[in-house]
Amino acid sequence: MVFSSSLFLLYFFPVFLIAYLLTPVKFKNYTILVASVLFYAWGAPKFIFVLFAVLVADYFLGNKIYESEGRKRKIYLIISIFINVGMLLYFKYSNFFVENLNDVLHLFNIENVSWTKVVLPIGISFFTFQEMSYTIDIYRGEHKPLQKFTDYMLFIFMFSHLIAGPIVTYHILANDIVDRRHQLNNDFRLLGLYRFIIGLAKKVLIANVLGEVADDVFKLQPAEINSTTAWLGITAYTFQLYFDFSGYSDMAIGIGKFLGFNFPENFNSPYISQSITEFWKRWHMTLSSWMKNYLYIPLGGNKVSVTRLFLNLWIVFLISGFWHGAEWTFLVWGAYHGFFIVLDKLFLIKLLKQIGKIPRTIFTFIVAMVGWVFFRSSDLWYAIGFIKKMFSFQFSYPEIIYSNRFEFTMVLAIIFSFAAISDKIAQWQCKGLNISSSNFVLTGRVLLSISLFILALADITSSGFNPFIYFRF
Repeated sequence: MVFSSSLFLLYFFPVFLIAYLLTPVKFKNYTILVASVLFYAWGAPKFIFVLFAVLVADYFLGNKIYESEGRKRKIYLIISIFINVGMLLYFKYSNFFVENLNDVLHLFNIENVSWTKVVLPIGISFFTFQEMSYTIDIYRGEHKPLQKFTDYMLFIFMFSHLIAGPIVTYHILANDIVDRRHQLNNDFRLLGLYRFIIGLAKKVLIANVLGEVADDVFKLQPAEINSTTAWLGITAYTFQLYFDFSGYSDMAIGIGKFLGFNFPENFNSPYISQSITEFWKRWHMTLSSWMKNYLYIPLGGNKVSVTRLFLNLWIVFLISGFWHGAEWTFLVWGAYHGFFIVLDKLFLIKLLKQIGKIPRTIFTFIVAMVGWVFFRSSDLWYAIGFIKKMFSFQFSYPEIIYSNRFEFTMVLAIIFSFAAISDKIAQWQCKGLNISSSNFVLTGRVLLSISLFILALADITSSGFNPFIYFRF
């Protein structure tokens, strides 16, 4: 079940909202928990028991870490990390490792390893990172364990962000889970619904339209396309990915607001970045924050030698790439960004300062676009062939047909993606995400929400194209 489906919008969500509003404050967490279990079980009923087993283990280990002292605390933490990383490696990466092992064995004419392919549980990458943050935050003394097991289940299973983020770490959400009465008001609810519908519109009215053309291009082999088609396809995908994922994040944050939770922001106009370093401060910010706090800093952070610093950065970005998917393309994508991060620290940021804001932004955007080719391609050879076509500069009419709606949507995507390059518009956008007491603003939000919801729902019911890109992770 996806947030942009008619099943969710017309049945699950309205029934849940009514039930939540009617539930007394002290029982609201149970209403969310029941709905969350049903939500996840709808798409992956067999994996509920696997995730529940890990939940029980981490809840027990979290309490043990809090109660213990000295070496025992570290042992319990290591066990927790081992369980979570082991589960992620098994479900997400075992097929990848076995397939590559068999490729090596084939070179030496050795019999392949027999293996039954493992099915990937929905949202396991996000689930695992949130699980790990629970025991690590307790170990660091950032927050004590939750007293109720059901509250702990809610932290992990909350349907608003379980499947595709944002990644909400334990110390950020813990207090709201225990008591958020001060945020259970109409201001939060209205802002939450407004934010949800903005995300829905970004996903349905922009990402889906661009995604159809991107898919048409990437169905073709590189030998079948020219430079025009290659740039058209990757440009469409670049904006599709942003509006798809940021749209989902907006919907998740909006649902959280309605329920009284403050989830962290996940995107901040990433395509206006003037370096790849800045790009990662604006793109998938909760992943960047998790990698920094739970991986980069434990590796030594900036308090190491220059050589070790660069190695740590490469490790972080390789793992970040591999976290997205068990494919060589994701590993290369992570290494690619790690390479530019290192170049930024060496000389690139200083060099780019000499060419002005707009050229820096264009350069960074093109670097990000080339990286998205690896992210979107089925294999490395396809990605390399596609990039060669992009820079062969053989421009002519594209091999695919696209509609006037696509052209209009592309213009909107460009405007919305780059508008915040103006400081005044950036400030206006920030204000638009905050609670407002102005009747004029509230009326405008209500009218805009109704209009966008009607348009999005009409589009959903008339189209069969409605994937969420990050559900595969």
